[in-house]
Amino acid sequence: MKKKSVSMLLAAAMVVSMFTGCGSKSDSAADTTKEETQTEATADAADDESTDTTADDASEETTITVFAAKSLNQVMEELITKFQETHPNVNVQGSYDSSGTLLTQIEEGAACDVFFSAAVKQMGQLDETDGLVVDGTRHNVVNNQVCLVTYKGSNTEVTSLEDMSKASSIALADGSVPVGKYTRQALVNAGILEKADDVSTIPTATVSEALGGVEINECANVGAVTSAVAEGSNEVGTVYYSDTYGLEDRLEILQVIPYDLTGDVIYPVAQVQNLEAEELESTTAKEFIDFLITDDAKTIFQKYYFDTDVEN
Repeated sequence: MKKKSVSMLLAAAMVVSMFTGCGSKSDSAADTTKEETQTEATADAADDESTDTTADDASEETTITVFAAKSLNQVMEELITKFQETHPNVNVQGSYDSSGTLLTQIEEGAACDVFFSAAVKQMGQLDETDGLVVDGTRHNVVNNQVCLVTYKGSNTEVTSLEDMSKASSIALADGSVPVGKYTRQALVNAGILEKADDVSTIPTATVSEALGGVEINECANVGAVTSAVAEGSNEVGTVYYSDTYGLEDRLEILQVIPYDLTGDVIYPVAQVQNLEAEELESTTAKEFIDFLITDDAKTIFQKYYFDTDVEN
């Protein structure tokens, strides 16, 4: 009887031992599976975080400000639209006026990322005198041409610079405005105005006297000249060839003034040293300038009568 009891106790102990062993293996497997699941979840979360960061970088928005000559107004709006096709998160703000006015605004501290001038003189001032151009970003982009125009149906007797005195009135930009300077240079080279060290300083009154006292409407920029003639407020005026784009039914070109009278009408562009700009803004401004010298941009410039065959 004693032996039977001992045998039963040993058997019971073996059963308990077997169940205990099985339980340990099961718990260990469960713990391992739990750890693997947690590791995978952590990795997935890290991947999601990385993806979100990339998305944030791609969608980060910035704004660049472009100061451009008034004669670039139309073409720049199309160029900006084209640029934004590949830079959807960039807001390009265009500000248009005479190059002289824009230069003064920059010199006085106006926040600007890109300056696109209608003349080398203003860019030279900003670059070589003021030292406000970012090195390596200055490019000559296009060439334009000065035109003597009248409004459709004016029946003017004027045919060229040489007989501008026949006009009842003339719209002419101030000498500080590039088109006004180029016009004065042409009048000097044509023998109508006396030579000057800086033709931009020739007063409008002096131009009027040289043309027999004709009435001259002095305009602040080429856009004002274009409007004055197109609306019939003045009989003739000098504008850029590009300014006649879209106004073919309202403006008649009397003379495309040759380069040997005006000199080249080069439009340079450059990035401006903007101390308020963040890194993304500065980088984008450089990208916009690079875009302006691409073949795609040249095609758009040519549409608006600009000559893209220029040397840098």
